This record gives sequence, structure tokens and C-alpha cells, in this order.
Amino acid sequence: MTKKLGCRWHLRNVMAEHDMFATTDLVPLLAERGVHLSREQVYRLVTKTPQRLSLETLAALCDIFDVGVEDLIEVAVTEEPVHKKAPGSHAAAPPPPVRRNTIRLPRRL
Repeated sequence: MTKKLGCRWHLRNVMAEHDMFATTDLVPLLAERGVHLSREQVYRLVTKTPQRLSLETLAALCDIFDVGVEDLIEVAVTEEPVHKKAPGSHAAAPPPPVRRNTIRLPRRL
């Protein structure tokens, strides 16, 4: 088994616990703490799990809602089975053939 790490982002739930349901309400609160994000960026921050997040933004969110990092981010570990090859099987199937286009160059006159 191999472990695959992921995370669950709980910002929307934390906002709801603090009776904040509009993502635009978060823009001025972040700006007060020196984090200047557009409405679109804040919307994506709330509705999707961020792939990258600055520590400054994370610290501002923790300060706004008076929560710890563990309240916003939950680490999720899943185990995936390792597929073993049968004895005597070939290493890997050859890749499919690549279709090549011929390029015609102009003739010199």
C-alpha cells in the first residue's frame, strides 16, 4: 500500500460558523490585515481547495476567524494498493504509435 496525501479545506464551513455567507465580505477583512486579493481570488479561495496558499493569507484567515490552522486545513491520508506485476510479464506495453504529419517545404525557384 502507498499513502497518498491530500487535504480538506474548511474555510466555507468556518465562515458559516461565523455567520459570514458572502465571499465578498472577506475582501475588506483580508485587506485590513495587509492581504490584498480580488473578489474573484477570494471566491476561489473559499469555494475550492487552494493548491498554493501564502502563510500571510493563512495567518490572516486564522486571525479573522480566531481559529487555528487545523480548523481550516484537515490533512487526509488515503492508502492505495500497489499493483504488482505477474512473474514473467513484460516490463510495459509499448506506447501507441505517434501519427506524424509530413510538412512540405516550399521549393526554391
